[in-house]
Amino acid sequence: MAHIAANLKDNTESVDFAALLQESLKGQNKFEGCVVNGTIVAVEDGVAVIDVGLKSEGRVSLREFSRPGEDPEIKVGDTVEVFVERIEGREGQTSLSREKARREEVWIELEKSCEKAERVTGVITGRVKGGFIVDLGGAVAFLPGSQVDIRPVRDVTPLMNTPQPFHILKMDRGRGNIVVSRRAVLEESRESARSDLLESLREGQILEGVVKNITDYGAFVDLGGVDGLLHVTDISWKRVNHPSEVLQLGQTVKVQVIRFNEETQRISLGMKQLEADPWQNVRERYAVGARFKGRISNITDYGAFVELEEGIEGLVHVSEMSWTKKNIHPGKIVSTSQEVEVAVLDVDPEKRRISLGLKQCQENPWTKYALEAKVGDLIEGEIRNTTEFGLFVGLTSEIDGMVHLSDISWEDATPEALKAYKKGDMVKAKILELDPDRERVALGIKQLTEDPYEGTVTGLAKGSIVTCTVSETNDRGIEVTLGNGMSGTIKKSDLSRERSEQRPDRFAVGEKVDAKVISIEGKTRKVTLSIKAREIDEDKQAMKEFGSSDSGASLGDILGAALQEKDSKASKKSDKSDDEDKPKKTRTSAKKFSAEASEE
Repeated sequence: MAHIAANLKDNTESVDFAALLQESLKGQNKFEGCVVNGTIVAVEDGVAVIDVGLKSEGRVSLREFSRPGEDPEIKVGDTVEVFVERIEGREGQTSLSREKARREEVWIELEKSCEKAERVTGVITGRVKGGFIVDLGGAVAFLPGSQVDIRPVRDVTPLMNTPQPFHILKMDRGRGNIVVSRRAVLEESRESARSDLLESLREGQILEGVVKNITDYGAFVDLGGVDGLLHVTDISWKRVNHPSEVLQLGQTVKVQVIRFNEETQRISLGMKQLEADPWQNVRERYAVGARFKGRISNITDYGAFVELEEGIEGLVHVSEMSWTKKNIHPGKIVSTSQEVEVAVLDVDPEKRRISLGLKQCQENPWTKYALEAKVGDLIEGEIRNTTEFGLFVGLTSEIDGMVHLSDISWEDATPEALKAYKKGDMVKAKILELDPDRERVALGIKQLTEDPYEGTVTGLAKGSIVTCTVSETNDRGIEVTLGNGMSGTIKKSDLSRERSEQRPDRFAVGEKVDAKVISIEGKTRKVTLSIKAREIDEDKQAMKEFGSSDSGASLGDILGAALQEKDSKASKKSDKSDDEDKPKKTRTSAKKFSAEASEE
């Protein structure tokens, strides 16, 4: 074109034509960057040839006229909108784009919607850092994570690839940025629907809602502008460990309004209330003593729950699981989903509790053994355990009998006697007691031999005064030996009435003392004695013989009067001087007794 214009300049008539040509080219340049209408003149080799009224036609790939996986619905003669990228490319053809034309159209419409604050429709197509990608009919927008919903949404999968309404928050045509919000749309809809729903809401009302969010303690259900809480305990009559076992996000559910607080506008919902209560007439269906089969639904430290029917569970306490296995975790006896037979022990419909027993459906080994054995029988068994208070000896494969520390030896009833036995030893013993109700069998090893102290207690009674020999002194008192060979103890506080005389060191080994028997321990052959109690008894006896405490006279006065009377009779046979002297001594003696009695 340039060389033609140059040749025309030589001719004065061609000057006007060159000016017209330059003006025409300027008009064509205005087409670049604009959306224009074009006519499809040919469809060949996967492209559409389009005439937009310029010198040359443009070519556009057929893929720009269809969605992925679909065939383009265009034909020769159709009018389409295209974006003019360049009037003449390298090959002298006009560069066109259907995709950019469509995007330009969308941008124009979106700008109008943004100015009018109108909603636009888009589809969440993917996830990016901080939010999601939204397709607004050809234009790509960004949806921040905080603008997806009114409440945080853990899983957006149900919302993806579904047309959703959005509000445009920000548009920047220069940078090609669009920011949208779904939350703004929900808040608008929520306010209008909320007011209508709250006005008509009442307890007992049945509504339909959509599960909006699931937590550990329940699920939030959208009732159409207002959310209600469906607590995990109100989902079903049967045990639900987590709401996700029954509910899913986006699921439509039918619920009943259980409680509605108008002040806080909190709504409590229930699903199980729409079904019949399985606990009705439960006492008639599950009589005490009856046996049923059930499935272990849950195991805890204190027992296991058994599902008898859907919505009805009973507890087998750990103490009711086995006749013989004590202090063991229930998980070592039963397992989850195991089918078991149980007996009904108690039914409380008000508290919705059923107490069950597992061991009651099995033979009681304690009762069985009590029928096969009797007191006095000799047994031989393995020591299965040793404790500080005795031995446990195996009687059968299931039950043990106990030999108490005091029944191991006649001579030694201290823990030292246990050192002669160890776990796994075989021992012989005699049955001393059978008590199947208390699940107890008492055994004795020392009873296999005769009591070497048999008869030593004969004649020795509580409260009697005995003469014994000091065998040992210590800080706690003194140890003594009685005449029949039995040992005894006198505590420090029982050594004398006088606190100052309660000293074990004033007694010597081998010294004879008189003491009162306080108690006799038959099993340990130990006798407890008291010198103090003997002294108190002697004073009481003296009071009884010489006077009464009711007269107000002291022991010294009573003894003094008695001695004075005796001396008065003797004075008749003596001279006058002796007669004056003896009463003085008598009075002195009486005064002494009186003083001692006052101190006591």
